[in-house]
Amino acid sequence: MGHTVKYTNKDLAPIHQADRTWNVWNFAALWISMSLCIPTYMLASSLIDGGMSWWQAIITILLGNLIVLFPMILNGNAGARYGIPFPVLSRASFGIRGANIPALLRAFVACGWFGIQTWIGGFAIFQLLKIWFPGIGELPQIFPASFGLQTGSALTFLGFWLINMMMVYFGIENIRKLMAFKAVFLPAVAVALLFWAINAANGLGPILSQPSKFHNNKEFFIYFFPALTAMVGNWATLSLNIPDFTRYAKSERVQRIGQAIALPPSMAFFSFVGVIVTSATALVFGAVIWDPIELAGKFHSPILISFAMLAVALSTLATNIAANIVSPANDFSNLAPTRISFRRGGYITGIIGILICPWKLIADPTGFIFTWLIAYSSLLGPIAGIMLVDYYLIRKQELSVSELYQEESQYWFWNGFNVKAIFALISGILPNIPGFLTTVGRVSPTTFPPLLNGLYHYAWFVGFIVSGGLYWFLGHLKSAHPLTSVSAVAQTESV
Repeated sequence: MGHTVKYTNKDLAPIHQADRTWNVWNFAALWISMSLCIPTYMLASSLIDGGMSWWQAIITILLGNLIVLFPMILNGNAGARYGIPFPVLSRASFGIRGANIPALLRAFVACGWFGIQTWIGGFAIFQLLKIWFPGIGELPQIFPASFGLQTGSALTFLGFWLINMMMVYFGIENIRKLMAFKAVFLPAVAVALLFWAINAANGLGPILSQPSKFHNNKEFFIYFFPALTAMVGNWATLSLNIPDFTRYAKSERVQRIGQAIALPPSMAFFSFVGVIVTSATALVFGAVIWDPIELAGKFHSPILISFAMLAVALSTLATNIAANIVSPANDFSNLAPTRISFRRGGYITGIIGILICPWKLIADPTGFIFTWLIAYSSLLGPIAGIMLVDYYLIRKQELSVSELYQEESQYWFWNGFNVKAIFALISGILPNIPGFLTTVGRVSPTTFPPLLNGLYHYAWFVGFIVSGGLYWFLGHLKSAHPLTSVSAVAQTESV
């Protein structure tokens, strides 16, 4: 019994069937609210700046989200069936202790996203306060110039950070209510913004008539595949930890339908709004303005600007809590269940989110897409491949829930670690390292063969295929159930 308690707490324990209350609307609201955020609005801008036409950018975004929808739904199935969160599900493939490896990789990526979103929300509040209290933009500088942080924006960043931490304190049920409100409020704001743009520009603006900058198909596809990988990487995090939400689903069918009807359309729609509105700015203000916060500052009405900044802050808060706190809070809790609760895990996420200096991470849009998004997708693709192969091809969707919390169970493997899964994970990451080092300028482009460098452009796919394929091969070397210990008894157990 002591060993069981050692690996669980009230946040990691399975959700009983009577407490699984999320319906199709809750999952649709989850994705509508998470998709309608500033990074989504600006995704198309990076692709258009890279040479795509507006419709090529939107199709790339839609296709990337259709691709990531498959692992999202497949991983979500286990959460809905057994009521367990992502770090507990990963114990089946990585081992009860080894699950901390994918959990921490996922957690640190979420900490980076948390910092980025918190900076965006804090800056929106800074813009709002500057309208009514101009002095906040002229506060004495207290940070070194190399730090790249102004006093006023730093204060609102910390204030918004505290609001996020308060949401952690109140728990996941309040998060669901916030998502439902945002899923109604933000689409209305987006539609209003769309109508403003069309009316102000007397049409759809010049960006929609701007052709692709690529001269031939070869140039297009050289850019397209890395861009597609980045779009997959945008939600690669949630494709892993979606069981953190689907564990609350009334049924497996509910999570499948809710996610399918909301994720790809929401991402494509809000990216399209970003394109249309930005296109209008070229005519209305004489300059292309991709940043909606900067755009709001161009309006003359203090009331209108305040409303816009509040919408941005609310949008960012809801996305941040769901996408970037729920998962790492559970992941850090999995590291030491008896010491770290969901709340404490959320607080750890918040502290790391400050330490990464997010204002520097998003300073370069190109680096944001092709370094940040692709780089972490090279870590998460292999994990997704291993977990899906284990759950669907090896275990045939059958898990013994009680044994996921016990030492010396079929999920204990070697001292709590599944060496085969760890080997497969490393093997899936390695092919992408040369391209990553070249992209970030750590080595010369001629250090590695062009073919090896080029693999990085397909990082998520390469990792998914290599790790998933190798794990499947290793898992079938000896027996039909080679990944279980000789003393294990495979049983399906519902809660």
